[in-house]
Amino acid sequence: MLRIRLSRTGRKNQPSYRIVVADQKASRDGAHVDRIGHYNPTTDPTTLQIDSAKAEKWLAHGAQPSERVSKLFKKEGIIKEWKNYLSTLLKN
Repeated sequence: MLRIRLSRTGRKNQPSYRIVVADQKASRDGAHVDRIGHYNPTTDPTTLQIDSAKAEKWLAHGAQPSERVSKLFKKEGIIKEWKNYLSTLLKN
């Protein structure tokens, strides 16, 4: 199963994260299938950049976002767009 999750980068006490699609069994900072964005919580305001097209593509392929990533997707409006897309498919 594929997961959309955070992969830590950055120096000690200065974390930044990549938003990646990886196998559920892969280690946190291990191999990943695709990189779809980055997140830096230490800047003021926090830096968040997500490629929404890639995120929606991986959601369509069945990738499950982690708890933190789903909160970030909601913040960017990706989850709302995805739910609207699914509801239009179910109506047809």
